[in-house]
Amino acid sequence: MAKNRTDQLLTLVRELGVMRHRDLDEHGIPRTYLKLAVDRKLVERTGRGMYRLPDAEASEHQALVESAKRVPHGVVCLLSALQFHGVTTQLPAGLWLAIGEKAWRPKQEYPPLRVVYFSGKALTQGAETHIIQNVPVRVFSVAKTIADCFKYRNKVGLDVALEALRDGWRKAAADDLWRFAKVCRVAKVMRPYLEMLS
Repeated sequence: MAKNRTDQLLTLVRELGVMRHRDLDEHGIPRTYLKLAVDRKLVERTGRGMYRLPDAEASEHQALVESAKRVPHGVVCLLSALQFHGVTTQLPAGLWLAIGEKAWRPKQEYPPLRVVYFSGKALTQGAETHIIQNVPVRVFSVAKTIADCFKYRNKVGLDVALEALRDGWRKAAADDLWRFAKVCRVAKVMRPYLEMLS
């Protein structure tokens, strides 16, 4: 294996945290170097089409990182966003991901994806970018996630939405909660619960 290409590959993996095949293409590194690096245990495969350095420390948000690389237009939402922000006791069985209503439905083996289709302001407003292992991961804010839980209460359960509101009340400004309740068209549903907390 050519040393300069190997060094270039390892530097790229180190910088990106998690690497995909297309990252090699963008940097002009032939994919054969990745296979050779995997065979020599310089790089390890973490999932379908995902690679990292073997000594890289996996974070508790590894699934978010890999999903962000696989579906860069997606936004972590609902139970997964609540878990990320630490405002729930629920452990989601899969990764909840919001994508545009006309977007291609991504496939992912692990963790299983729970895809929800959003449109307009519901998809664009309230999305925050967090850098995890050098990867930009888009996650809805606490206030937006609470409003989304009320909107999708038939999917996640009203008890989850109420728990999110109760636990997230201190992390989200009342004005933001009300603004996102309007964006998600659940202002009437959320009003009595918000009034009880104020």
